[in-house]
Amino acid sequence: MDKKQSRLRRARQTRLKIAQLRVNRLAVHRTNTHIYASIIDASGSKILVFASSLEPELRKTLAGKGSNIAAATAVGKRVAEKAKAAGITSVAFDRSGFKYHGRVKALADAAREGGLQF
Repeated sequence: MDKKQSRLRRARQTRLKIAQLRVNRLAVHRTNTHIYASIIDASGSKILVFASSLEPELRKTLAGKGSNIAAATAVGKRVAEKAKAAGITSVAFDRSGFKYHGRVKALADAAREGGLQF
């Protein structure tokens, strides 16, 4: 089993558990160049809030680098702001099989500081 298949297996198990809970989930995806966060409704069919390091407002403040901890922190704060505006306060954190450290942890901490509970 290679690295990607292992990550996807872990992600599948997490998503099954979150589906049983029937709560909105904060899904995080990271690539070598950017980081993305979206809040998906309990049924899993609709994206309620989305933020990424590709957004023009964030790119101006990030000085061109969207793949570091500062960018992840900015995306976490941004998704928390948008969630508050949409009336979402509680979510389940879906790290998509990625290890909980570095950029993923920075995004989660910033989202918590922004007011999301998970």
